[in-house]
Amino acid sequence: MKRTTKKLLSFVMVLTMLMSLCSVFALADEGEAFKIGGTGPLTGGAAIYGNAAANGAQIAVDEINAEGGIQFELKYEDDAHDAEKAVNAYNALKDWGMQISLGSVTTAPCNATSAETFNDRIFALTPSASAVTVTDGKDNQFQMCFADPNQGSASAQYIFDQDLGSKIAVIWKNDEDYSTGIRNTFVEKAEELGLEIVSETTFAAGNDTDFTVQLTEAQNAGADLVFLPMYYQPASLILSQAAAMGYEPKWFGVDGMDGILTMEGFDPAMAEGVMLLTPFNADAEDERTQAFVAKYQELYDEVPNQFAADAYDCVYAYKQALEAAGATPDMSAEEINDLMMEQFTSMTFDGLTGEGMTWDATGAVSKSPKGMVIQDGAYVGL
Repeated sequence: MKRTTKKLLSFVMVLTMLMSLCSVFALADEGEAFKIGGTGPLTGGAAIYGNAAANGAQIAVDEINAEGGIQFELKYEDDAHDAEKAVNAYNALKDWGMQISLGSVTTAPCNATSAETFNDRIFALTPSASAVTVTDGKDNQFQMCFADPNQGSASAQYIFDQDLGSKIAVIWKNDEDYSTGIRNTFVEKAEELGLEIVSETTFAAGNDTDFTVQLTEAQNAGADLVFLPMYYQPASLILSQAAAMGYEPKWFGVDGMDGILTMEGFDPAMAEGVMLLTPFNADAEDERTQAFVAKYQELYDEVPNQFAADAYDCVYAYKQALEAAGATPDMSAEEINDLMMEQFTSMTFDGLTGEGMTWDATGAVSKSPKGMVIQDGAYVGL
């Protein structure tokens, strides 16, 4: 019995030592990777945006981790394109230990979560929430996408420079910061350039399925180009209903329409000839873009949109900034926040969506848009 007892005690001691060693190793593993989190619509009507951003970010994380240097752990939470759900998702990420943020994918949720990251001093770089309200008054909120004012004025300038239309109609969503912000600066720039806006009509949530009135007014006013500062869901209905009416103007959209070609139930032929400004061209011939597109198609069986490319760039921008700052994963989110604010206002970054990108103190990015047109179910550079 004594021998058995001694053996049992020895076993217990060895087991205790092993458990202690496992605990040490587990603690050693903690802090070896930067925890990066974001929220986006992974389900629901805007899921094309959220899943594209999550997929693009994950490809970048996997590539960076495979290099063996700086390491990331990525976690996306579903916000279903809802501000309240986005805050709940953000709190889950904070409880997980998020140190740096990709903010939220769409504007309304990002308005909500940017207030949280500002108060918690967690640096955020959103791939695609473009409203000025996302960054306004928040010194640690930055954007990889064009801000709404830039999209509106750049679209008007492009239409003017390319002589795309002589009579322009604008259809916009009046209860959404994204659409309203782009519309406002488009109209302001159009007036400055002397573009003739012959029709302006709006809609709101709950009144976004029948666009007969808006299209009839544009058609009766003789509009030969219709500007659509909106997301792809209402745009898809406008295009389909215009075709049914026999109304065939030129269509010019913004980055929120990127994704319409993969929208379930939508006939891509309805979008033939639609033009838009976007920072990313999946048909670009540079090696880096081709490698990203090939990897995305291999993993997700579709061509990546600009939301995927912007999120991919976000992760690589973080990598550059963290390395330049000498940041380590054992630092607090607030310590990393201060370093990121310093880096992003002083560095230059080359990515898929632009070369020589810089950020000012407002968090807005400076990069050049690309004109695109949909031909044969694909985006082609203008």
